[in-house]
Formats: sequence, C-alpha cells, structure tokens
Amino acid sequence: MPPTALELSTLGHRIRHQRISHGYTLDELGERVGVAGSQLSLIENGKREPKLSLLQAIASATGVDVGDLLSSEPPNRRAALQIELERAQASSVFRQLGIAPVKVTKGMSDETLESILGLHRELQRREREAIATPEEARRANTELRLEMRAVDNYLPDIEKLAEKQLKAAGHTSGALTHRTVSIMAQKLGFELIYVNDLPHSARSVTDLENGRIYLPPASIPGGHGLRSMALQAMAHRLLGHKRPTDYADFLKQRLEINYYAACCLMPETASVTFLQQAKKDRNLAVEDFRDAFGVTHEAAGMRLTNLATQHLGIRLHFLRVDGSGAITRVYENDDLPLPMDVTGAVDGQIACRKFSARSAFSEQNRTTEHYQYTDTPAGTFWCSTQTGTTSEGEFSITVGVPFDDARWFRGRETQKRATSTCPDESCCRRPAADVAERWAGKSWPSARVHMQMFSPLPRGTFPGVDDNEVYAFLERHA
Repeated sequence: MPPTALELSTLGHRIRHQRISHGYTLDELGERVGVAGSQLSLIENGKREPKLSLLQAIASATGVDVGDLLSSEPPNRRAALQIELERAQASSVFRQLGIAPVKVTKGMSDETLESILGLHRELQRREREAIATPEEARRANTELRLEMRAVDNYLPDIEKLAEKQLKAAGHTSGALTHRTVSIMAQKLGFELIYVNDLPHSARSVTDLENGRIYLPPASIPGGHGLRSMALQAMAHRLLGHKRPTDYADFLKQRLEINYYAACCLMPETASVTFLQQAKKDRNLAVEDFRDAFGVTHEAAGMRLTNLATQHLGIRLHFLRVDGSGAITRVYENDDLPLPMDVTGAVDGQIACRKFSARSAFSEQNRTTEHYQYTDTPAGTFWCSTQTGTTSEGEFSITVGVPFDDARWFRGRETQKRATSTCPDESCCRRPAADVAERWAGKSWPSARVHMQMFSPLPRGTFPGVDDNEVYAFLERHA
C-alpha cells in the first residue's frame, strides 16, 4: 500500500530535522547520498517517495536507523504544527471556503502557526456541531438502509469478529451471560461499572484513559439491554471507529455497533443451526428464536433479517411501528410496498392501517404473536406481529415474508386475511365519500402539536450528547 500524503510529509520533516541537526545543506547531504539537492528537497517537502536504498543512505549519513526516519511521530514541535496545518488545509471543510492555503516560511513564528491552527480547529468544531440538517439526516439514513438491503443486511466480517471474541471469552453455547460480557470487556482492557448518575444524554460512557465503561444500574429488570450496551461500547474499539465526521458516518457506526452486539447475543453458528432445524421442521417462529437466546422480541426479529436470506434463502421484512402508526424501524428485501417520502425515506412514515403492524393493536390477547396474510399491489405477504408497551407508548414488532415462504413458519394456517392498496389514498387514508360529505364543514378538531416539529436535529460530534454533562461525569468518577 503506497504511503499517504501525511506519512510522506512526516518522513520529509524527519529527514529535514536530521539534515539540519548535522549542519548539512541540501546539496551537501545530496552529494553524500548520491542525489541532487533538488531531489532531496522534493522528498523533504513530502512531494516524492524515496526508495529504500536512498533512505538507508540518508540514515547512514546522519547516523540514525531507518526506523527512526520512518517513525510516525513528528521530530519536534515545529514539525508537528506544520503537519497539522497541512492536514487542516487539505480538509474538505477548508477547501470549500475557496481560500488560498497559508505557505509556511522559516520566518513564521510558532505562535503564528498556533493562531492559524486555532482558527482551523474552531472551523472543524463548528462543522461538527452543525453535523447535518434534518433533510441530510433523512437522506443519510435512507442511503444506509439501501446499502444494507443490497447486501441482504448481512455483514460477514462483523459476524466473524463476534465469534472470535466469544470464543476467546470461553462462551460456547446458550444465552450470553453478564459474566461473559465482563470477561470480553476485560480482554479489551476495560472494566464495566454500573452507576446511577449517567448523563441523561448518553446510554453509556467509555473512559478511554482509565479503561472503564460506565453503564446504568444493573437492577434494570432482566438486564437484557445492559449486555447489549456494553457490547456496543466495546464494538467502537474493536471496529476501529474514529470520531464521526458527518451524520452518515455517525449512523454507519451506530449500525455496526448494534450489529456486533446482536452477533454476540445471538452468534451466527448457533443461530443458523437453530433456524435451519426450525425451517426443516416448518416451525420457524420469532418467539422461539427469541427465547432460545434470551433476548427481546425486537432483537430476535432484527437478527432474523441478518441471517434468513444469507443462510435460509428467505427474503423478508421487519417493521417496528408505534401506537400512532409511524414506522420507527424498518428493513425489507422482499419488495413489501412501504410508504416513502420524496427522498425515499421510510422511517417516520405511517404504515397502512390494513397491515398487521397496525391491526394487532386492537387484538385482545397481546402476549402471543398474531398472524395475517395481506394482499398488496406487489403480491401477498404473510406476517407475524407482537405488540408491547414502553414508557413512550405502544409499539408492534412485525416480521413477514412473501406468500410462498410462509410454509416454513408457524402460523401459516391462519385464516386472517386483509387487502391493502396503499399507497392508494383510498385504501386507508381518505375517508369514505359518504362519511366525508356527512361531516364536511361540521367538525373542527383541535390538533395535537408534535414537539418534534420544533426540535432541531441533535448537534455535536456525537449528536444529542451534552459534552459538558459527559465531562462533568468523568471528572466525578476519575
């Protein structure tokens, strides 16, 4: 792999430092190593990559090892400032301004460089704070959904990484225990600490300096979410994540850490063995998959989307819908007709009232899955839905497949059937003509104002996280 511009720049600074410290001019050192001074100047300015033989000659002439010249550390404070300035002026944020970059001269003081760099740092900080508009966020989310659809929601590298970490921690089978999660953290150099005063804007906080991962109290009923939160925090380190550069990067990182946690809680090898047997028995069911690994219904449904197409040859869809009918989480690769806005975004759109994801809210028995066939413009789909309640209200979890694949699932014998013609407005959005005529001009509902209409998109490098709150928390626990 060829060296980056930053690596060549650092190398050039280290060569210049050795040349000057020995009192050589460019021509004098060039004569000693057999190249013209002009060629050496190009190398020192990071414009040309030297051959290994030339590096060895320079090292010999200046009395250092080749390894010293190839070090990634700037040779002194001055060089560090120049390298940082080069990197800042090469950034897209600076280039978009259309301002000519500053050329560093020998007479320019370190204080001047520090001042210029201060402006660049503030520019980068403001760019991170205004990380995205709502429109950009929706587009980024839609692009990520389509990327995952193209790979059938399956990320093999993360699957392998999770199995490797589980094996190293001694996990062989069954539900992943809190103790095993702690061992996994220890092997990465972290201790899991449960505290009552986590910043309200953060689900967990990782102290990289002291090797601690702070989590909410372990007394949360069942504690299922704590395993996932700890695994997600570890995933940032294992996957080599850097601070997000934009909203798309932030969303991609969130997806990857969630995926890693799911792979640990429901390992690929064991999960596929379980699902293949269930398919053979024609008894696939999200609730069985959930119970076998001790996770939530939603986690099991989402994990099925990772594995069903890749290992079972089944295309499917997943919906999480809130009590108002809004889609809050979605995946499909079976062509289920979904509502979309002009950007192609599905999240936040209202699901068809005829879908089981909506009709299940009216069922009396909510402790079991509800099954339904739905005829749509794209064909007939079978689905299973279970409802639940959180402090934020009702929600439903739906997993469904095209009609032909229903034969592998429990509940395929259901007689419940519905017809959806959405996005046709007459399906469930437009009132019947006689009812509309009956009440036209005779009603005046008082609309409930949804506060999210006025809420700005969360700002910051980690959107929505209050840095003051986080740093104050770390100070208390340091």
